[in-house]
Amino acid sequence: MEKTGNVLDNANFWLTDVFDTKTQKAVTELIENNPEELKESFYKDLEFGTGGMRGVMGVGTNRINKYTLGKNTQGLSNYLKKVYPGQDLKVVIAFDCRHQSDTLAKVVADVFSANGIKVYLFSELRPTPELSFAVKHLGCHCGIVLTASHNPPEYNGYKVYWTDGGQIVPPQDKEIIEQINQLNFEAINFETNENLIEYIGNEVDEAFINASVNNGSFNAKGKDDFTIVFTSLHGTSITTLPEVLKRAGYKNVHVVEEQAVPDGDFPTVKSPNPEEPEALNMALQKAEELNADMVIGTDPDSDRLGIAVRDNDGKMKLLNGNQTMILMTRFLLEEWKNKGKISGNEFIGSTIVSTPMMHKLAQGYHVECKVGLTGFKWIAKMIIDYPDQVFIGGGEESFGYMVGDFVRDKDAVTASLLACEIAANAKANGSSFYKDLIQSYIDFGLYKERLISLTKKGISGSEEIRQMMISLRENPIKSIDGSKVIRIEDYQSSISKDMINGEESPIEIPSSNVLIYYTEDGTQIAARPSGTEPKIKFYFSVNTHLESKDQFERTDEELNQKIDRIITELKLN
Repeated sequence: MEKTGNVLDNANFWLTDVFDTKTQKAVTELIENNPEELKESFYKDLEFGTGGMRGVMGVGTNRINKYTLGKNTQGLSNYLKKVYPGQDLKVVIAFDCRHQSDTLAKVVADVFSANGIKVYLFSELRPTPELSFAVKHLGCHCGIVLTASHNPPEYNGYKVYWTDGGQIVPPQDKEIIEQINQLNFEAINFETNENLIEYIGNEVDEAFINASVNNGSFNAKGKDDFTIVFTSLHGTSITTLPEVLKRAGYKNVHVVEEQAVPDGDFPTVKSPNPEEPEALNMALQKAEELNADMVIGTDPDSDRLGIAVRDNDGKMKLLNGNQTMILMTRFLLEEWKNKGKISGNEFIGSTIVSTPMMHKLAQGYHVECKVGLTGFKWIAKMIIDYPDQVFIGGGEESFGYMVGDFVRDKDAVTASLLACEIAANAKANGSSFYKDLIQSYIDFGLYKERLISLTKKGISGSEEIRQMMISLRENPIKSIDGSKVIRIEDYQSSISKDMINGEESPIEIPSSNVLIYYTEDGTQIAARPSGTEPKIKFYFSVNTHLESKDQFERTDEELNQKIDRIITELKLN
């Protein structure tokens, strides 16, 4: 393994004949003309985070390139042979719209094939949930998708899925990393065996689209009178979502054509992330022109979705991930209840930084709410860990949702269909998606969440984030907006501490660099460094009782003001 620490030594190694001449030329350019970029590119090895490996494209050990991904793939090949000795190994590879995604996917396929492993390679870009589906559909031992999700254009990434279609989780991820770290770059076998690479497309598309329609359709009324504006934000969902909606019976689907062509530059948006309101501006404008009922926007690899619906005043309103998750989950629970399918052995899934309202829903419908770390792989893992229980659906605040378990990752394709089913049915019954959401607040309590992300780039930014987490641990906050802190959960030390009596109890999920404060009035604040971006994230949740629909706007604004006060108090604005 090449040692990190001496940037110039690391860079000089990349000038040897282990690397191609194009790479050597790019490294020489950095050495001679760009010392800062040289340092960023070589000061460490790019590591796996909550979503696999993700980083800026370029030469160097801390960058996404054919050698860092080749080394991953060689290590993964070795691991597959170790875990499945004597078996005919099979993998499936997909890629998104980003620059180099297609060529990097072929590099990954080449390395697998060079190691005697059968490769199914999608011939064109496809959504991440289809890759998750394809792993099981094709009986593969693992899957890879080349994507950086919603990151800026200079990023790319490498996500690893296992036999169940879910992303790798501990201890598997660490075992794979150990295999990778044992390798030198010289050990990568790039000698492709084209006979082991099979290009796929339509057959898997058909199976995935049919499964999506089967899992996301609930015989909603009013489809002929329901108008949808859809944007793929230059990403992959354009390959499947319009067809899914069509087969489910939606005829009035209007695509934002300016954003329909896949483009790794994402030219019409600052960020191709439906969590960012600006990303859906063009779709919202089109919705006003058409008087549409709903806007749907998906991120580049189509695992996240953002939606906008008409509020009580008839204006388009963007909903956050917690809100869509709540209504989707309640709808599924109500469907299961009405069909007599709830026996008490079912569960829904969520994460430690998502809305606590999921627990209230679970209690109301007599199912369990299991909670895992941030990252959808933990929800997929619940299905493996509890085979005797039945998974209904689950989501996380970052605009991801999974309907059933035919896909083992967040799935914006099927979730978009589910959202349309809920909204069309509500409209046909004289209600709306928005009104049904408010009714859920009346039934289970009004929960209000907000996320603040602070970007801290580079080496200095990483250190600043580290110091912020240290300070929150060593100098714990005593009260928040006048309410006493009664419990602190530190997922790094796996300890939950009662701040009233000092008692400590273990946290029974894997450790992670997350800290959550709980107050007497039900306020929750979570802090965590992002595993995929140079950010530290603060999650706020406040709640109160809601008596009636006509009190919603006022009560909602009071909770908004409460979050504003907390952000000011913590000096995060």
